Amino acid sequence: MGKTVIISVRVPEELKRELEKYNIDEAEVVRKALINEVKKAKARELEKRLDDVVKKISVDDVVKSIREDRDSR
Repeated sequence: MGKTVIISVRVPEELKRELEKYNIDEAEVVRKALINEVKKAKARELEKRLDDVVKKISVDDVVKSIREDRDSR
């Protein structure tokens, strides 16, 4: 993963006690959650970029390409 940095998060005392009670590694939970959020953000960005590309392609161009492909067989 490379070089790491420290971040801190404030949580209610009761939540901290429950994390300890159930032996939950809060650092790992936060790390996974942050990785997941970044993946989701990247997917949304990619989806938007793909939508922009698809909007630029006309139906006529798609039909023309399909006909050319069929005719070449």
